Amino acid sequence: MGKPVLITTTETVTGREIIEVLGIVQGNTVQTRHIGSHILAGLMTIVGGEVKGYVKAFSGAREEATERMVANARALGADAVVGMRYTSSQIMNGGAEILAYGTAVKLR
Repeated sequence: MGKPVLITTTETVTGREIIEVLGIVQGNTVQTRHIGSHILAGLMTIVGGEVKGYVKAFSGAREEATERMVANARALGADAVVGMRYTSSQIMNGGAEILAYGTAVKLR
């Protein structure tokens, strides 16, 4: 698996000094809707409520994107990823890209 890489949404790591910026790292995945979830989502727009199938799918997609970003950081020899963010965008009808990104750094 490799050494642990600290991930933070802040621009610094409390108690540690950033000694080198290695560059931007990212990881992404594309998630499509399961037809059952899609039908249920259509019904939920009428009655309201949470579509648990979507929640589960997109939680998994964020985790996968994060793992890919960490692998990218590890390949650069990073100790941490600072300024980490997620973004998503619809890339086709029924499909979305989830992107995790941040700045890979070496710490003292």
